[in-house]
Amino acid sequence: MPSYRLPSLRRIPVAQKVTAGSLLTAGVAALAFTAVPAPASGDGREVRSLAPEAAAWEIGADETGGQQQSLGRQWESQLRTHAEEEARTLAARKAAEFEAEAEKARQAEEEKQRQEEAARKAEEEAAAAEEARRQREAEQQQATRSAERPQVIQASVSTAQYADNLDGWIREALDIMAGKGIPGSYDGLYRNIIRESSGNPNAINNWDINAINGTPSIGLLQVIQPTFDAYHVEGTPYDIYDPVANIVAAANYAWDRYGSIDNVFGAY
Repeated sequence: MPSYRLPSLRRIPVAQKVTAGSLLTAGVAALAFTAVPAPASGDGREVRSLAPEAAAWEIGADETGGQQQSLGRQWESQLRTHAEEEARTLAARKAAEFEAEAEKARQAEEEKQRQEEAARKAEEEAAAAEEARRQREAEQQQATRSAERPQVIQASVSTAQYADNLDGWIREALDIMAGKGIPGSYDGLYRNIIRESSGNPNAINNWDINAINGTPSIGLLQVIQPTFDAYHVEGTPYDIYDPVANIVAAANYAWDRYGSIDNVFGAY
């Protein structure tokens, strides 16, 4: 009876992966071989060789494994390409989000600067309006005083008799001031005279800044010549050393500067 040998699987690599379908195909091919007479064995039995069929099976398995490796490389390449595309898409989206945030921050900063500039301009305009208002008020007050002064200067001077001392000088000055509309009281005049000159009509300050500038303070109320010239009251002697003229000119200056000689409590 003829004997057969199954093909040897020793030449198939261990790492070679073969699917169940390919093994089945290879098995069918191996079993469907054509018997070829083989040399007789030592006991006289005829032996048939399956070497050609086994070689074909091995070749089929190699081809199947190669195809699988090729498909694996294709899948790996496709996965890598897909991952790269996903990464590029994600990077583009992140870049767009970053640009949008940067633009939003830039617009917010510009809006903040516009608001600050508007607030600054509003403050400047308010300050300018306030300054203009103060200037108008000062001009109105000056106009009012200027309108009153001609009438004061035109008023008559009293001809009453006064003692030739500090009390008489103050009383005569008060009568003249009342006729000119210049405010002031006996106490206000006396207090400032005592502080400035101790009641000496010939007192001169030769050491202060006025003296350094060449215009020393003179008289009962220590008036400098430019101030006496500017505020001298008509009807009094044009003499800075004259006690009554000195008092009235100083009171006239204090009226213009402080509202009254009574409002003066220090150097003026």
